[in-house]
Amino acid sequence: MNLLELTSAVCAGSLLAGFLGALTGLGGGVVLIPMLTLGFGVDIRYAIGASLISVIATSSGAAAAYVKDGLSNIRVGMFLEIATTFGALLGAHLAAVLSANLIAVIFGVVLIFSAYLSQRPRRHDQSQTPPDRIATWLKLNGSYPGPEQSVRYNVYHVPQGFSLMFIAGTLSGLLGIGSGAVKVLAMDQAMRLPFKVSTTTSNFMIGVTAAASAGVYLQRGYLEPGLAMPVMLGVLAGSLLGARVLVYAQTRWLRLLFSAIVLALAVQMIIKGIGGRF
Repeated sequence: MNLLELTSAVCAGSLLAGFLGALTGLGGGVVLIPMLTLGFGVDIRYAIGASLISVIATSSGAAAAYVKDGLSNIRVGMFLEIATTFGALLGAHLAAVLSANLIAVIFGVVLIFSAYLSQRPRRHDQSQTPPDRIATWLKLNGSYPGPEQSVRYNVYHVPQGFSLMFIAGTLSGLLGIGSGAVKVLAMDQAMRLPFKVSTTTSNFMIGVTAAASAGVYLQRGYLEPGLAMPVMLGVLAGSLLGARVLVYAQTRWLRLLFSAIVLALAVQMIIKGIGGRF
């Protein structure tokens, strides 16, 4: 396979990864990194570096639309970015210390956890308990556009959400994924934000978190332009296509299919990581 054929194959695979990631909300990285390491034999640290660039590109495109529509909670996002940024820097430095096999095993475990979270039923009702004092002091409570009028909501359990965001940032820097599943878990389950606000605010934050860790990967020489460029273009095109199909698709079956694919990839990553084949 010559360079042109290899680049085309990576771009096509990245398009598929971005497409599947957009349909489930998990992002393309959960498929992209196993594809690059297991399918193309790319070193996992270079695969993570390329994935981080694609995360920045896709997040930047979608986040602008969500912010314009008033769905993202900017104050919550910027506050929690403090935790995710420090976590991402820690994760990126850990990636240089830990062995590739251990990173692969951790990646596989996180994939299984993300697949499980994507299948959990969501809570749609808003709590009627009094506003949280910390959230009120930080002015984190907000509203989003509803069918007829703005829907107001309160934010709860700020310290728990902040702690989970630090973990999400560490995983993002270590594994090159957006960690959207953990971020949504923190905001949707712990901080009780409406699910729509959680997902859009998570998307707003993912790019900033990835940019923090991408700087460390760039400094250490793990960003290869020849790999990052086709990956970024493929994932970006795939995620845009997936977002359009998502409106019409029967997502339940797609999510089940995607979860099965993710589980299969996770098992392979864990087995090969334990076997020392990375």
